[in-house]
Amino acid sequence: MNLSSNPVTASERPSEGASVDEWLQWLEAIHPAEIDMGLDRVLVVLRRLFPKKPNARIITIAGTNGKGSTVATLERQLMAVGRTTGAYTSPHLQYYNERVRINGMNVSDSALVSAFGKVEVARRNVSLTYFEFGTLAAFVALEQAGVQDWILEVGLGGRLDAVNVLDADFAIITAIDIDHIGFLGDNREVIGFEKAGILRRGIPAVCADPMPPTSVLQQATAQKVDLRLSGRDYQLESRADDSEIIDLVLAECRVALPAGPLPVGSVAAATVMAMQLVPTADLEVLSEAAHAVSLPGRFEQLNSEPLIIADVGHNPHAARWLASKLHELKQKNHGRIVAVYAALGDKDVEGVVSAMAPVVDHWCLAGLDVPRGLTVQQLETRIGKISSSGSYVTIDEALSGAKDEAAAQGDCIVVFGSFFTVAKARALLLGDAP
Repeated sequence: MNLSSNPVTASERPSEGASVDEWLQWLEAIHPAEIDMGLDRVLVVLRRLFPKKPNARIITIAGTNGKGSTVATLERQLMAVGRTTGAYTSPHLQYYNERVRINGMNVSDSALVSAFGKVEVARRNVSLTYFEFGTLAAFVALEQAGVQDWILEVGLGGRLDAVNVLDADFAIITAIDIDHIGFLGDNREVIGFEKAGILRRGIPAVCADPMPPTSVLQQATAQKVDLRLSGRDYQLESRADDSEIIDLVLAECRVALPAGPLPVGSVAAATVMAMQLVPTADLEVLSEAAHAVSLPGRFEQLNSEPLIIADVGHNPHAARWLASKLHELKQKNHGRIVAVYAALGDKDVEGVVSAMAPVVDHWCLAGLDVPRGLTVQQLETRIGKISSSGSYVTIDEALSGAKDEAAAQGDCIVVFGSFFTVAKARALLLGDAP
């Protein structure tokens, strides 16, 4: 997931024929801050690129966790019923092109470079962050592809995120919890206000959080949003005879959804939105599409012997969901859970470890050699003494130690804590690296 090892300076603008990597190296140098919340600068460039709103339906997705799963499910369902789609997500695991998909396929290098060039021409003297520049380039690529539906994942927050510079025609808010405290606040009400900033007056929207913050409901009411709420407007019902299926019940409709590996709340919210976007959609087709969705890094199996699961969860809310899935696995396989954990320094590592502790039998703590990454010593200082653990300088070493520890039949290794952590594990185990 590292974008470059030799960043260039802002003065070295990519020449004609530059590669995606050369553009990305340059983008890392053109703005003094990695994150610079606000829409004013992005809006100036957007208006130069798009004098009119794009001729597509804009579906914007915000939330703390489950956004990627929602995007992937809705994308698959819309394609299954005959719609052409473009999706924008972040961050990526191995290749930047993963951030932009056209009809389910990663955008080509040529289309991406062309989009970068158009943004640079329109930017003139406006300073944009790496994410802002990439977001505008994604819009250009989606417009050039001529797809009918744009599915856009907010990067951080909602109200002031670059994605929100485009007015949504439809919106989904996924699970809301505490993350990015330095930018979004330290409680669900404040964070909910930021997430609900994607809502626009009178649009249809879905909220996947079964207990949404009051701030979300207040904004929806104030803007007369047609909001469908989990638990109020639609329900998720377990089947006594089949633990692999969860039924989505909406009015007189019932859709069979997979209980995993993706968060079923996100899959359900996407399905409710698909039913609004295409009212004539065959429910069986939507169900089949939902069952076909998989997402790299989301409870993803990387190896079978020993069983190795990777998950990008990096905050307490995501860790609680991951712990629940591992608990189910533990009951089924009757083995031990060995965790390989490496994290960024601005995350609630104490809360993550606390959420995972009930299901983890042995910890392999590792350093993360990326910007903001914690060394294993820093990680151990943050989380304090933890029973049954080993310390490793790198994820490579931690994985090796975990394999030695997970020697019995039924044992499972889980690698988690960051997109960077999972990207490294995938590169080691699958050879999937740029």
